[in-house]
Amino acid sequence: MSWLQQVSRTLLRSGHRIIPESCNYSSAVPGGYNFTLNETQLEIQELARKFTKEEIIPVAAEYDRTGKYPFDLIKKAHALGLTNCHIPEKFGGLGMGTFDECLIAEEMAYGCTGVKTAIEASGLGQTPVIVAGNDEQKKKYLGRLIEEPLVAAYAVTEPSAGSDVNGVKTRAVKKGDEWILNGQKMWITNGGVANWYFVLARTSPDPKAPASKAFTGFIVEREWAGVTPGRKEINMGQRCSDTRGITFEDVRIPKENVLQSEGAGFKIAMATFDLTRPPVAAGATGLAQRCLDEATKYSLERKTFGVPIAHHQAVAFMLADMAIAAATARLSWMKAAWEVDHGIRNTLSASIAKCYASDIANKCASDAVQIFGGNGFNTEYPVEKLMRDAKIYQIYEGTSQIQRMIISKAIIEKAKQSA
Repeated sequence: MSWLQQVSRTLLRSGHRIIPESCNYSSAVPGGYNFTLNETQLEIQELARKFTKEEIIPVAAEYDRTGKYPFDLIKKAHALGLTNCHIPEKFGGLGMGTFDECLIAEEMAYGCTGVKTAIEASGLGQTPVIVAGNDEQKKKYLGRLIEEPLVAAYAVTEPSAGSDVNGVKTRAVKKGDEWILNGQKMWITNGGVANWYFVLARTSPDPKAPASKAFTGFIVEREWAGVTPGRKEINMGQRCSDTRGITFEDVRIPKENVLQSEGAGFKIAMATFDLTRPPVAAGATGLAQRCLDEATKYSLERKTFGVPIAHHQAVAFMLADMAIAAATARLSWMKAAWEVDHGIRNTLSASIAKCYASDIANKCASDAVQIFGGNGFNTEYPVEKLMRDAKIYQIYEGTSQIQRMIISKAIIEKAKQSA
């Protein structure tokens, strides 16, 4: 048995709750932050780091070249307990907190954000069920993911409705004890490989109904009649992630698959982002750290004017700025994750973390390519892939512009309240 398997099986057997209900993680500094990982967290981090080094990094370039879905890696991660970590213990999961998910996300993203996104997208699809599902729904649909290396997907975005969720046109009409679903989703990660989807559909017949009442969330199975995934999209980066459009044509959904209640879909979708944006920020941070490490290593090997280029202030200061960016992005996801794990509404900090980490990932990738010079523009070196992979962080799970809208709205509302 490998060291990885021994650690993961020990953790799985013990059923560790990494952020316990008593919030012992921060008990050393009551009311404040604690930047020291506990023993179990260090084991989780080391497990993810070792898995990334041994399993992801050696094959990342090949997955990027072929665009093949990394199912082999997902099966291995599933066997080690590195997927579905936030599923409650009651339903077979480890019951981890968001902070600990972020630890894993950053390590995996360091190796390949395409692989990390394939795994994280399943978490995004699961979260609405965790947040709003009843016990029967959780047992049935989360249980599947524990028993087998299956994945879920979050189907909200449409060809004409991305960040503007209120523009969703997919409709579900109630007929007896069923709902009939019709519409089209687009840019759905895991769209062609998911076992089931969280689908947001308009259910109010009133076109002027507010978003808080107009939409309903459904659990829709991939194998149901009328569910048709489209072709796999060939994207700029994160190419091994499976992204597709999905068409729903007269799909019959039993009433048992409505999440929470009719009209609660928008609130469920928004509550999901509070939990999933910190891991996205952690992924962007992992990419930024990889850029820094690759650029530092190269700058010590490449010589100009008789010395390594790291000795030139122009390059040294770029490395310093990358280090500052990665460190502060890490602090931003830590705060957002810490808040949600302590029962504090983290909408503002989650948007700050997601926006900031996404932007610095792109800046660090661009600087890494610059430090590599002509070699950075070549596929033989890793940084061109990092630059392509980074861009989507400013787009998916809410664009950087949408995050700034959320942040500015919160600032303005706070100012009004204190005026």
